Formats: sequence, structure tokens, C-alpha cells
Amino acid sequence: MFYTSITSLSHISKRSGVHLPPFCHLTPEQWACAGAEYDEIRDNMLGWDITDYGLGKFDQVGFALITLRNGNAAQPERYPKTYAEKLLYLRQSQYSPMHFHWRKMEDIINRSGGNVLIRVYLSTPDEELDRETPVSVSVDGVRRTVPAGSQIRLTPGESITIFPGLYHDFTVEAGSGPVLLGEVSQCNDDNTDNRFWEPVGRFPTIEEDEPPYRLLCGEYPPAK
Repeated sequence: MFYTSITSLSHISKRSGVHLPPFCHLTPEQWACAGAEYDEIRDNMLGWDITDYGLGKFDQVGFALITLRNGNAAQPERYPKTYAEKLLYLRQSQYSPMHFHWRKMEDIINRSGGNVLIRVYLSTPDEELDRETPVSVSVDGVRRTVPAGSQIRLTPGESITIFPGLYHDFTVEAGSGPVLLGEVSQCNDDNTDNRFWEPVGRFPTIEEDEPPYRLLCGEYPPAK
């Protein structure tokens, strides 16, 4: 199922006219020979990624993604880039759980496919959901205020700005088909900058039952 989502993400990107960088096409054998010139890709976790949030229910909770570019807040002298960009692929049945980021501000963009629904809550000082206070959001530069817990519907081409501390989840609107999302943000750090409302993991446990088609961003071997 992970393989299917990776290939689906590749295909929907191509159909949408979005071409992937060369490192997305490297085979495991090519990575085994890759030298230190590829360290920016290794250190900043560029490339393919899969998450089921540690729940083992990928068909219901999770998605496939590619980090296309990223800086590194832990190594700013070596990697001074202050921004990141991703592509995310959600099938119609999939859901991304409620979470916020302590540091990262991001725009989530519906690039192609169906419609995405993004639910928003402010966070309280003790990092719970604020179920009472209305939320001010910016959708393609237009400011609007919605009740706490509202779902913002993004059709292809639309985007929303997610500020630090703003709880959000997302799912695909029933009947609209799979979605290709873009994310443009400040530096991304999935190891330390995700606060999930309910305890989940970020990275999956994968049991290899066949040779890998592509290495995930946490699987690259050290430089030769």
C-alpha cells in the first residue's frame, strides 16, 4: 500500500504538470554509491516520505509526501535556507490528525484533484483545543473569521495560511477524488516541531516484504 501511494503521487504530479527533481528518481542502488555531494538531501530529509502516524491504518490515517526543498534550523551555518516546500498526496479515505507546529508557518495549497477540508482551532496556553474562540484565517490573502472547529474547503488552486499554534487537520471531501497538495513553509522539522492533539507517531514502522522501489528520506545510507 505504501508503494501504491508513492507511485500514485508520482503519477498525479506528472499529470498535473509538476515534474520531480532528479533525486526523487534515484534507485536504492544509486543511493548506495552516492557521495557527500548529496548530503543536503540526506541532512534535510529531502525526498520521499510516508506516514501512518504509527497507527498501522494507512488506508484511513496517513498520506504520502515528498519534501522538495528544506533548510535546517539545527545547522543554519551549513544550510541557511529559511524555507521548505512539499507535495502531499491524500487518497479519498485518508485523514491527517489534528496538530499544530510550534515554529513553522505554512501555506497549504490544493494543487490538483479533489477538494480538501481543513478543520481549524486555536490552541490554549496548555496546548489544548480552544473550542470557543473564533478563528481568523487567511485564504488566498482574504481574511475571514470562522467558528472554532470549522472546516475550510479548498478547491484546486485555493490555499490557506497556517500560523504556529493553530491546530489543524485535513481530509478529502467525500466524492471529490484524491488530492495533490502543496506546502510552502518555513524550515520543516518533523522530529521536533509537531504537536499532535492525540498522541501519535510521525514515522511508520515498515516491514519490508520486497526490495524497496525508492528509499524514504530517513533511509539514505551515509556518503561513500
